[in-house]
Amino acid sequence: MATGFKASRDIIIRTDNWSEALRFYGSVLNLPTTEQGDTIVGFETGSFCLYVEQGKEHGPVFEFLVPNVQAAKRKLIAAGCSVIEEDPGIPRCYIRDPYGMVFNVGQASHEKGGASS
Repeated sequence: MATGFKASRDIIIRTDNWSEALRFYGSVLNLPTTEQGDTIVGFETGSFCLYVEQGKEHGPVFEFLVPNVQAAKRKLIAAGCSVIEEDPGIPRCYIRDPYGMVFNVGQASHEKGGASS
């Protein structure tokens, strides 16, 4: 299968002000919660799912899904990108492109036709 990139509906932000961020997105914007974990909460916006994660900020991150994360990572590194965070157990990696944009490269789910899980 090719290493084609396809955007998911997921955007993630991290913040040390997690409780305040959850109140903002849940109460001020009144976005419904779609997922809740110990350090991450998902909110449905209509067009995308916004995940707010507790941790050191790195700016908004959108996601590309690929059939093979390692093959995509090699292709991106060869094109001048750098890996800024990786978790082979998921599998996924955060990439910074040569122009400063950070995005997640995640494994496409074959059961859902390439949609994120």
